[in-house]
Amino acid sequence: MGRGPVRLVVSAAESGERLDRLLSARDLGWSRSTLQRWIEDGRVTVDGVPVAPSWRARAGARVVVEPAPPPPSDAEPEPIPLSILLEDTHLLVLDKPSGMVVHPGPGHRSGTLVNALLHHARVDPGSDPRRPGIVHRLDKDTSGVMVVAKTDAAREGLVALFRVHDIERRYLAIVVGAVPGALTVDAPIARHPVHRKRFSSTTGRGKPARTRVTVLERLHGTTLIECRLETGRTHQIRVHLADRGWPILGDPTYGRRSRDPRLLEVAQALGRQALHATVLGFRHPITGEPLRFEVPPPADFAEALARLRD
Repeated sequence: MGRGPVRLVVSAAESGERLDRLLSARDLGWSRSTLQRWIEDGRVTVDGVPVAPSWRARAGARVVVEPAPPPPSDAEPEPIPLSILLEDTHLLVLDKPSGMVVHPGPGHRSGTLVNALLHHARVDPGSDPRRPGIVHRLDKDTSGVMVVAKTDAAREGLVALFRVHDIERRYLAIVVGAVPGALTVDAPIARHPVHRKRFSSTTGRGKPARTRVTVLERLHGTTLIECRLETGRTHQIRVHLADRGWPILGDPTYGRRSRDPRLLEVAQALGRQALHATVLGFRHPITGEPLRFEVPPPADFAEALARLRD
């Protein structure tokens, strides 16, 4: 079942903005390119009339977005073991291992969390059958706790919680360099202007992003920190830290090769970025019950820590 129409009214602050930019900034869950395609296909109307992507907004105009039906999933169920922390009719909370991709995509047609979920339980496809149950994700090489929606009602409830950032999310990270102390990184994140597979928080544009950082332990050439997300942008922690001179140890995209033999050896043994989603807390989207899950870092992360302690 696809997501129904989205209705909104243009605010005075949005007056004069291009329609595609306005909708993208509203963070409705679709990319700007998708919204542009729907506008061109007549799936977006203003006061009941289809308009061009370049239409300039006026305050009080009523906009309706009619999403296109998503393509069917071609993911096949696979008997992949899952480390389940909680499961009921509506939710499944699990500890995702590093190395597991969350949903199928180019180069990853099998072995993903979605393949495992389809084998383990009946999961309603929701608005995107290509990613059944997925309301947030962890990067392939990030380990830690995730929640999956098994029903459409749970999915809508969780999406609403993530949209207003009413979720507790804490990560552990080993970063190269000496983080001076507790700090908050408040910098919007956008596509990197040159490297299109990367993101940047130094361009002055993009979607708002805020990360709270607490120093936990100083290690050899590195710092163990806790990061608390107040927003959830793609690669947020990795980008915020790397752009300020503290790349995550072992990060192949935003890090750099260390000249310190000990750091180089630990990073190579780890084989991934030293990032672990350790806490996830939220209210059950159906019952309202407060839930909080905390999982320790896996053996490879713990081994890296042990080898970096002086």
